[in-house]
Amino acid sequence: MISRRDFLSVGTVAAAGLLLSPKIKKAYAEQVPSMKDNQGSKLILLGTMAGARINKSRISCSQVVVVNNQLYVVDCGYGVARQLVLADCDLKKLKAVFITHHHDDHNLDYGNLLHLARMGGLREKVQTYGPYPLKKMSELYLEMNDYSFNTYQKQLGMVTLKPLIEVHEIARDGLVMEDENVKVSCVHVVHPPIPAFGFRFDTPDRSITISGDTAVCPELVEMAKGSDVLLHEAMYKPALMNLVKRVPQYKGLVRWLVKAHTDVEDVGKVAHEAGVKTLVLTHMVPGDNPNITEEMWAEGAGKYFKGEIIVGKDLMVI
Repeated sequence: MISRRDFLSVGTVAAAGLLLSPKIKKAYAEQVPSMKDNQGSKLILLGTMAGARINKSRISCSQVVVVNNQLYVVDCGYGVARQLVLADCDLKKLKAVFITHHHDDHNLDYGNLLHLARMGGLREKVQTYGPYPLKKMSELYLEMNDYSFNTYQKQLGMVTLKPLIEVHEIARDGLVMEDENVKVSCVHVVHPPIPAFGFRFDTPDRSITISGDTAVCPELVEMAKGSDVLLHEAMYKPALMNLVKRVPQYKGLVRWLVKAHTDVEDVGKVAHEAGVKTLVLTHMVPGDNPNITEEMWAEGAGKYFKGEIIVGKDLMVI
């Protein structure tokens, strides 16, 4: 349970300001690079907020690993296709989609991304990966849009979507896929009550581990060891009671959040134990509270992790 003292500390610390370490200051000062620089692999944060609510500052969770201009999307929160376009990514280059788990802030635009990529000129088959029931979801999306898709196909001779999707349901830890650009591995993470996975991408020039939604998970720490980048969800526990006041319809929210997500200080411990070079915070819980400054997020993780810390923002390129 969150104490009243911790709850009140959110506004107090924000007002007082914090002394930041040089590495954190450097992370804030550096200009975000452009996708037009095609050297090496890139991680683009497309959406960095937890939950499927709409607000002006962030959209729901999604990110893409870009290697040789090929797109490997991880999670498909609302607006993922538009964010890819805003990030100067070519939807025709969509190579694979990975869904960490089936909550709506991670899969709401799964089908829409595939459809919009096809509308944007996609002609190569896309491999999609995720836990059960990804196959049924894919079939139902095609069925839901069957009337519209058939109309386009008959009138315009457009390539149909179904042959462009090859679905793979993940049930166990280990190697997920490997191609000329990347090797992808996964582990089960702790996000009750549903199956959830974290992914590791090993590219020719670096390694990127993506936690997905999880509480502290030893298996994720093990998989992330030695990664150049750890992209990890983050929760600011002192602000949870205020979040409940804003969404009183969600009874039991705090109790579930604490079981299923990772407090930002514990994220720092995970990064330290894994020995990663750079920690990037995403899937912010809450992601739309202006009293929680970027400095506060970074200082929480920085209590235990002394490497580079980046507080994620939508469309940031890493």
